[in-house]
Amino acid sequence: MQAAMDITTRFCHKEMEEYGACVASNPSTWQHQCEDLKMKVAQCTSSHPVIQKIRSDCAKEFTDFERCLRDNQTTPTSCSPHVARFLGCVETVDLAGVAVDTVPQMS
Repeated sequence: MQAAMDITTRFCHKEMEEYGACVASNPSTWQHQCEDLKMKVAQCTSSHPVIQKIRSDCAKEFTDFERCLRDNQTTPTSCSPHVARFLGCVETVDLAGVAVDTVPQMS
């Protein structure tokens, strides 16, 4: 997960900053208010090989985590077990041969 966050921060810094500011400014409505910025972050990172590998290898754990967040929007901390399972999966992803320093191609 740290590798994914490092890549997101490195290549999508502007998008992450905007999304974080939106979430902080809208604590009770961020899910709706910040959806467009969340999509910009997703678009920015979606083409990076490391992110693609993690999404592929840990798709079930990530989907379960997203579902939990949707179902518990007012209490996202209740999804901590889902986060732990996802992070556990991420730690097992074999990144050998994956181009970590590749810059995503934006269209």
